[in-house]
Amino acid sequence: MPFPISKFLSYVPWNLHEPRKGEFDFGAGNNEFSKVLNLREFLQIAQEEDLLVILRPGPYICSEWEFGGLPSWLLRYPDIKVRTSDLVFTGHVKTYFDQLLAQVVDLQFTKGGSIIAVQIENEYGSFGNFDEIKDREYLAFIRDNYVENGIEELLLTCDSPALVGDTGSLPGYLMTANFDNNPEAQFDRLLELQPDKPLMAMEFWAGWFDYWFGTHTGGLNPENFSKHLSTIFSYNASVNFYMFHGGSTFGFMNGANKIPVFPSYLSDVSSYDYGAPLSEAGDYTEKYNVTKELIALDNEVQTFTPEQPPLNPKIAYPAVQIQEYLTYVQLINQIPLDLVTEIQTVTNMEALDINNGNGQSYGLTVYRKKLDLAPTAELQIVGHIRDVAMVLVDGEQKTQKPQGSGALLGFGFWTIS
Repeated sequence: MPFPISKFLSYVPWNLHEPRKGEFDFGAGNNEFSKVLNLREFLQIAQEEDLLVILRPGPYICSEWEFGGLPSWLLRYPDIKVRTSDLVFTGHVKTYFDQLLAQVVDLQFTKGGSIIAVQIENEYGSFGNFDEIKDREYLAFIRDNYVENGIEELLLTCDSPALVGDTGSLPGYLMTANFDNNPEAQFDRLLELQPDKPLMAMEFWAGWFDYWFGTHTGGLNPENFSKHLSTIFSYNASVNFYMFHGGSTFGFMNGANKIPVFPSYLSDVSSYDYGAPLSEAGDYTEKYNVTKELIALDNEVQTFTPEQPPLNPKIAYPAVQIQEYLTYVQLINQIPLDLVTEIQTVTNMEALDINNGNGQSYGLTVYRKKLDLAPTAELQIVGHIRDVAMVLVDGEQKTQKPQGSGALLGFGFWTIS
């Protein structure tokens, strides 16, 4: 990439590295994502390319990722309090961190590797209600676990300080800022909180993600992107672009957000294009050119950049005519017997007694109940489904195909509020 980039941030998703309780996968497993889970090799490649790394192990990583990277089997503990000093939660975090950090401890910069800093949690000041007192014992637990596992590099936190102050941090550790607009307010607040420390935009939100039933946003337009990046440089602050290249979120790993208004639950799309300087296809955008120009203006040491590689050609493929398909019944009949279980009452998929006691992480669950009903009987569904249900009676679908957010008000759709 013809660009003077010196470092990048790397989240580590717990739910991929420990997909089942006590079973760890750092590239040698037999799981869907195993081929991309060799964290050591990834960090070593970064070093070969003269890139420095800020590692973000979480355990909660957000990043519009399924459950923020937390493994779904945690939900099999009915009273667990994630992202707190709850002993059940921290016990599993410790087990995971002991495995994870052993993979990277010798790849720290002071040991000849690429890792220059490690982040404590992720935007913890925004966890819960803003006026709630945060669980700093939990943050201290993470810090102590890092140290016990041999982490010696700079430890830091990230938040939006103009909004949450220092509530997601620990005294004495570097605080950094996440934002898209108003960098002045974020940096001025950081200077109030830690006047003796350098400034950094840990996440300068170059764009934004999209939701199902919504429209593509793209976040900052190029003009505001340019203005805010210039402001960041005027503060002599370091900056990381979130994202520089958005890419894609595969499978069911796209996350979601809860909002205080209808429809309350917003599920992210699988595309993570983000309106970033490089598009999902890897194409240059106007934001890319702006970034390149501003860095060249601000950089006192002129950096050699090679010519930009040509863009890949784009092809509009013709429509494909479907010749064969499987019916719903045929699909159901292919479910392996070890994924079929009998329950006395409808329960969440994570609590199902399948997958060696780990439940179901994501996807679809078929609930079946045989009833003797009169032809004039009325079907009522009560309770709190927190998702979307497709209801069939004697093979006939009773719910409607969703055609937009308005469908979420109808039968078969229940928001989480």
